[in-house]
Amino acid sequence: MQTVVGVAIVQDGSVFAAYRPGPEGGWEFPGGKVEPGETDAEAAVREIREELDLEIEVGASLGPGVDISELYRLHVYLATVVAGDPVLREHAEVRWFAAAELDESGWLAPDRPFVRELRARL
Repeated sequence: MQTVVGVAIVQDGSVFAAYRPGPEGGWEFPGGKVEPGETDAEAAVREIREELDLEIEVGASLGPGVDISELYRLHVYLATVVAGDPVLREHAEVRWFAAAELDESGWLAPDRPFVRELRARL
């Protein structure tokens, strides 16, 4: 099963999220597939650089992985921005959510357990 990393960028008590457009769209923790030979953290740094032009420092995991499908398992990690301002390349919208605004309803299904965990931590 291939690992997919999501990145929960936290700053000043809020978390950064990106909106994936399309019929199956919704809010997500941005990220992508871990390539052969990469660690989860290396993949997270690369994916956020590619998708959003941000430099990040990856922190702790937000808990056990969640199966996206029979082929992919999502792991979400906390992170902080080291440099840059977000540039939209693959998403329709980005925003910062305060803990009180973290409602799972608009999020992609695999991300929802991590939204709950993050809400408890913020």
